[in-house]
Amino acid sequence: MISPELLRRFPFFNFMNDAQLKAVAMIAEEREFKIGNTIIEADTPATSLYFLIDGSAAYYYIVKSEHDPYYKQEYYISDFNPGEIFGISALIDPYTYTAAVRAEKPCKLIRIEAAALRALCEVDTKLSCGLMYAIAKAAMERLQHTRVQLVAAK
Repeated sequence: MISPELLRRFPFFNFMNDAQLKAVAMIAEEREFKIGNTIIEADTPATSLYFLIDGSAAYYYIVKSEHDPYYKQEYYISDFNPGEIFGISALIDPYTYTAAVRAEKPCKLIRIEAAALRALCEVDTKLSCGLMYAIAKAAMERLQHTRVQLVAAK
């Protein structure tokens, strides 16, 4: 459990009332990762949603081949910085991470347990709608950032 006040620091949670913030804080914890530690592994069940408090984490797209089980190529996409959300697949069916995230600097983050968060959404439709709106906004921002990178790479 973390303090609801810690969640208030993130604009992502602005739509939540006090009861919703407290409920989410009850299923959240602070975690720390050292440089190089894997925070999220691609193609694994999305069990947590993360918010970076301090440090930096790199986001990688992983390409594997169905014809060659030994083929694996990583492509750097970008860094997550303090205040940013990642692991949004935890709220999007089929709940599987689509990329890898590793600590580039020592990281301090908030980890929210995904199944418990989805259970809260089942009983609180306003929370569910607010989360889906915030997740969609984060996904669109990430897509726009990726598009800028693609254009810059030409």
